[in-house]
Formats: sequence, C-alpha cells, structure tokens
Amino acid sequence: MNSSLPKVLHPLAGRPILAHVLATAQSLEPRNLFVVIGHDAERIKEEFPEASWKWVIQREQLGTGHAVQQTLPHLPKDGRTIIIYGDVPLLKAETLERLIEEIPPTAVGVLTAMMENPKGLGRIIRNEQGKFLRVVEEKDAKASEKLIKEINSGIYIFPNEVLHAFLPKINNINAQQEYYLPPVLNFAEAANIAIETITTPSEEEVYGINDRWQLMQAERLFQQRIAKELAEIGVTIIDADRVDMRGTLIVEQDITFDINLVFMGEVSIGEGSYIGPNTLLKDVKIGKNVQIKNNCVIEDATIGDNCVIGPFAHIRPGTVLEESVKIGNFVELKNSHLGVDTKVNHLSYVGDAEVGKDVNIGAGTITCNYDGKTKNKTKIGDHAFIGSNTALVAPIKVGANAIIGAGSVITKDAPAEHLTLTRGEQKTVKRWKQTTKKDKK
Repeated sequence: MNSSLPKVLHPLAGRPILAHVLATAQSLEPRNLFVVIGHDAERIKEEFPEASWKWVIQREQLGTGHAVQQTLPHLPKDGRTIIIYGDVPLLKAETLERLIEEIPPTAVGVLTAMMENPKGLGRIIRNEQGKFLRVVEEKDAKASEKLIKEINSGIYIFPNEVLHAFLPKINNINAQQEYYLPPVLNFAEAANIAIETITTPSEEEVYGINDRWQLMQAERLFQQRIAKELAEIGVTIIDADRVDMRGTLIVEQDITFDINLVFMGEVSIGEGSYIGPNTLLKDVKIGKNVQIKNNCVIEDATIGDNCVIGPFAHIRPGTVLEESVKIGNFVELKNSHLGVDTKVNHLSYVGDAEVGKDVNIGAGTITCNYDGKTKNKTKIGDHAFIGSNTALVAPIKVGANAIIGAGSVITKDAPAEHLTLTRGEQKTVKRWKQTTKKDKK
C-alpha cells in the first residue's frame, strides 16, 4: 500500500477494510471468532477497542497456513471453522452460509470463483469427471495449469479435527518458502476425507486488496452493490458512480439522489425527499418530502417534513428544523431549533438560538452568540420579523410578533408586538462636493 497505515485499516466506504470482514463474520453468530494479526498488531487492536473476538498474534509472517496454526491452542476439537481473510471485504454472509449448509459436516469445503484474469492466484485442479483434485499456486503451476480460470479463493470450511490433525504437518517446501493452507487439503484427501467445492456467484466477492488501485476498485464495487440495493427498495439514483455511502443509510420509497453525494455516519431519509448534487450528509435524520438543493453540508441535525434547504447551506451539529422550514442561499445554522414555517432565506448565521414558528429572518442577519469566552443564547418568539442586516447580540430575547428594523444592532431584549430598531439619523449634506486631487491643484 506504500503507507504507514496497515492495509486492513485503510478505509473502504468509510470504515476500515477489516471492519467489513468482521461484520460479515459476526453475522454468522459463531461460537468463537479469532482474528490473526501480525504486522502493526497493536495499531490494529487500537482501532477496535471494544472487540468481542480473540486476537491471535502471528509474530512471524510465514504464510496463511502458519497464520491458522497460531489459533490451534485456542480452537475447540469439535465443530467446524471457516477461514476468511482480512483484505477480502466484499464476501457476502450468504455465501458463507452456503458453505455451512451445503458442505457436509465431516467434509472439507473450498470456495472457488471463476476469474477472467486469474493471474497470481491458486488454480483448482480437477480430474476428467470434474472432481476436485488439488490446488496449485501460480508460482508452482505448469504452463497448462496457468490457463485454468477457476481459482481457489483461500476461503475454506474445515472440521476442527482436520485442522488439529493436519495443520502441524504442513511444510514450506515451495517457491515462496511459506506454509500454505492447501496442503491440508492433500492430507485430508489422503485420509479419505471428502473435499467439496462451492463457487461464488460473482468473482467480486473474493476480490482481495493488495494496493491502492485495488482498493479504489473495491470501493466502486462496494458502492455499486449498495446502490443496487437502494434502487431495489425504491430510490432513484441518477448516477451510481457518483454517490458514496460511508456509513449506515436508512431510506424509504420515492427518494431521489442526484450526483456527487456523500453519506457518512447514521443517515435516514423519509419518503419523497430529494437530495441535490454536491451534498454531504453526516449523522442526519431527514423527514418526508424534504428538498435539499445543491451544494449543502448537513451534519448531526434533524430535518422535519417538507423542509427546503439550500442551495449552498451549511447546517451544523445540534440543529433541529421542524416542519416546512426554509433555509436558503449561503445560510449557516448551528445548535439551533427552528419552529414550523420559519424562514432564513439568504446570507445569514443563526447559532445557539431558539426560534419560534413562522419567523422571518432577513438577509444578512447574524446572532452574535460568542463574546470571546462563552456561547450565549438567542430566543426569538413566534411570528417575529427580523429585518435584513440585523445583529442580535446574545444573550437576548425577541418577543412574539416583534419586528426588528433592518440594519439594527440589538443589544437588549425586544418586546413582543412592537417595532425595535437602532439607527443613526439619516442626513443629506447639500452643496457638498468631493474634493479631488485636481481640485487641490
């Protein structure tokens, strides 16, 4: 990866590669889950501080067979074990369930895949009747064997007694001088233990990541998979290659996603909503029939039904918009609660505020919430009208049905039902002429 970050910690769809693999493994509800780590083991463990599995340290990296050997002291003698890889994140739980269900409990199961380009991968060797014979690694394969497109994914299901019996017998007499897992299959066959195979429905499931280009390809495959699932439940996606899901997304029917969208953290979106282009949503709950126009950033907020937001709006953490709120061009909100039908249409900042229903906040208005030491609260009552270019110096209260004249700096509470403004007297100076350099000469 040409990186100081361990490969399995590189992000895929916003989570470490290894996190995807572990989620798949945990979905099977195994009796035991062992994670074998070696390079940068402590850093990997730090990424998962609440691990429910057992870490097993492989102090020398001597191959996959050697890695599995490290689990033998912890592995029960009864039951079966599935072996998967920390850099193969697209594997589906359904495929592993097939291994469990279709491979007899006393047999060894091998997951295979058909690859258009099998270069670098171990090939499945079969007899004329199609029966599995063995796995040959590419570096040990003959020219004719390299033409085979069926590959060994390296994913197996073993009776535990087979692992205990034969893992200690493998050696490293091969081109890479590593302890491979496939020789365990040879020992099992010699002991008359059946070896059966299951083939994945698509080669992408066993796609391994060894460099950043492959990481990018895996990202697109993962995103395409999610986009397809969303489309199947009623989401219109204009271009699946320009939508990135990097967390958990919960959706209802008849939602439309425009282009260049990023979803992070926990995001839920109600029926009939539209998410416009170039928008980022992070930890957001969005109601029904919401319109989010282009170029918006919304984080850690709740958006009620029928709201209209944007374009170019920034809604920051702690913000709650009730139904039918309108937030317009270049408006920033932070830690504020806005009531039903309230409007902040243009070029305004509302922070640390409680705003009632049906309030109109004019262009260029700001709540001056920070005095250099503490954040202070602004409270605006129902049906108030805040004129353009107003500064509300918190802490302050504006009463219900109050009107604040445009261009005011309000430093004291404004009473309900009245007009409050602060302006200097407008004057016109007659017969005034601007002095120029020419006049001075």
